[in-house]
Amino acid sequence: MRHLLIIERICLYGHLIAMAFGLAGLLWVVPHPQVLSLLPAGPRLFELSMAGGGVGYIILGAIAVGLYGYRSLGARGVASFALAAIAISLASELLGTSTGFPFGHYSYLNGLGYKIAGLVPFTIPLSWFYLGLCSLLLARSGLATGGAQSILRVLLALGLGSVLLTSWDFVLDPAMSQTSLPFWYWHQPGQFFGMPYQNFAGWLGTGFLFMAVGTGLWHLLKVEPEASGESLQLPLIVYLGNFTFALVMSLAAGFYIPIAMGIVTGALPALICWRLSSTSRLATSPSLLASEPVLPGLDNSLPEAGVVLK
Repeated sequence: MRHLLIIERICLYGHLIAMAFGLAGLLWVVPHPQVLSLLPAGPRLFELSMAGGGVGYIILGAIAVGLYGYRSLGARGVASFALAAIAISLASELLGTSTGFPFGHYSYLNGLGYKIAGLVPFTIPLSWFYLGLCSLLLARSGLATGGAQSILRVLLALGLGSVLLTSWDFVLDPAMSQTSLPFWYWHQPGQFFGMPYQNFAGWLGTGFLFMAVGTGLWHLLKVEPEASGESLQLPLIVYLGNFTFALVMSLAAGFYIPIAMGIVTGALPALICWRLSSTSRLATSPSLLASEPVLPGLDNSLPEAGVVLK
């Protein structure tokens, strides 16, 4: 298990570094292509980066979160959620790019990998999976939905998880569809900084649906995620890392209202959920304060009760 933890950390760091290089390329190199002449094989490296950078950071993020899910949820837990997230989000994206429902009329351009049915890059369902799982686990931790809980609290966690996921899109979509090298475009620009309001309903609905199916599968398989702050450092880092990527893109485009909305409905609630669960766990288990992580910056202990099989 320890070698999987090391691979998970490498993929996490690679995911974050790849996003940082992507920002540098989109915001610095594209507007100033002359800098490529200062680098050895600069044009070729930039070409490779633009062709595979988006694919690489998404795959690394999916692997990191998938391995984290394997450690904390078990093989059946992470596989069942991944199946629900990938299948439902892909169906939603294929429907959206074909008919305009539920997101509005849009099309993907190049830069995100092979397109399934010539419409949706294969990396898109992977991003729904890893951001969706991080959002749901953070929401569950803040609302303390571990163990026997009321249906209302479970529904609140699903609602909050889908809002966290959609808040990322508040900040990401306006900038990524209007950058000098866009990855998708809207056939008819909408009222919200180029996005139709329908897009938000599509994100909320799709996120809620696959999170609900994933949670239902956890119940059937008797998988109980451990909702605690200390075990949720990786989901928080992945969520905030992706949020920061989108925030910087929107800052560069001057889209300040989407940034403010995303912070209020996404970044701050995610931090509050993590903090509440962390404080709650430390209050009930003071001995956790004495734990020392092997790798700096993240909790490296293997979960003692991340999966309960009854």
